Amino acid sequence: MKRMTCVALMLAAGGLVQAGEGTMIEATTAAGEKVQLMPDGRWKFVDQAKQVEAKKIADTYPENHLRPEGAQGGWFGTRVLMPGDKDYNRGTLNPKMR
Repeated sequence: MKRMTCVALMLAAGGLVQAGEGTMIEATTAAGEKVQLMPDGRWKFVDQAKQVEAKKIADTYPENHLRPEGAQGGWFGTRVLMPGDKDYNRGTLNPKMR
């Protein structure tokens, strides 16, 4: 019974992930600018020049630089590990799992 429940949950989760892929919505702001709404809640300008300008402005805010792409960690106040750090991708410290 537990096995069938697990299989059903995995199939349902797979269907939800698949349904969310590639479903961008085009919209118009109150100012008349066209934007694309992404399934994860983010948005971007359709006009590339406006998108580049918006990215420059967004990059000035420190909250947009929490964890660089390619880094590990950073959850629940832990430190962020960059590639090349001795602890990067070290695996488990549990001796039973090595």
